[in-house]
Amino acid sequence: MGLELFFRKPKNELEKGGRSRPRGVEMEYELTQTCPACGFETPQSRLMENLHVCRCGYHFRISARQRIQYLTDRGTFQELWGDLESEDILNFPGYKEKLENMRLASREKEAVLCGTARIGGHACALFVMEPYFMMGSMGTVAGEKITRLFELAAEQELPVLGVTVSGGARMQEGIVSLMQMAKVSGAAKRHGDRGLLYIALLADPTTGGVTASFAMQGDIILAEPGATVCFTGARIIEQTVRRKLPPGFQKAETLLQHGFIDLIVPRGQQWQMIGTLLRMHRRKGETA
Repeated sequence: MGLELFFRKPKNELEKGGRSRPRGVEMEYELTQTCPACGFETPQSRLMENLHVCRCGYHFRISARQRIQYLTDRGTFQELWGDLESEDILNFPGYKEKLENMRLASREKEAVLCGTARIGGHACALFVMEPYFMMGSMGTVAGEKITRLFELAAEQELPVLGVTVSGGARMQEGIVSLMQMAKVSGAAKRHGDRGLLYIALLADPTTGGVTASFAMQGDIILAEPGATVCFTGARIIEQTVRRKLPPGFQKAETLLQHGFIDLIVPRGQQWQMIGTLLRMHRRKGETA
């Protein structure tokens, strides 16, 4: 009896080690993302198919390269000045380490991507700010890249599309960072003085000096649904005026009601809308 106990056949599924999977059925485990607006958990694959927009309409934050992929005609984006990197010009404590960490985390060298592309078949220059690199903050290199883009677009008579996602000036670069707002604004004006189109698309969040300068200089200002667009944070305003701000005070929907932006465009409609705007504003003699 002693050895028979060890070599007997299992009597049930549990003794076999659990129920086996039916043939042809694969056990799939996929990461999900929880929507902060409605709490629904969406599989990553489905979220990507829907351009990172929840079924409730909430727009998840996306990287600059993802946004370029969604906005431009396939294979047309040509990046410019991708080798430029920020330096610790003021010897700010911990800034060098911060930059290295951001480059590793975002896989980008700076807080903005610039280049040329086609949208709906129409050529344009575009810059897209990178929220995963110090929240798209404006440093000297970011300002230089956007300025160069406006100057190139003016020289080649191209419209500009700018997608802003930014916390404002980069405090580690002090006054030099603040100077970038005026620098970019000047380049945008010179571009506009040539009769060229500048479309600004405000994504969440667009704040600080970026809002106070070139984000609001667009000939046409679009925004994503629910985007926070402001200069100063709500808590600071409330502490200053000692009043509670109304719900949605700094959201794109409120700004639309008060005439600060022209149109709110969901992510799934942006490619078509921007392509239409570029077609409507083609210069005389220009071909698609």
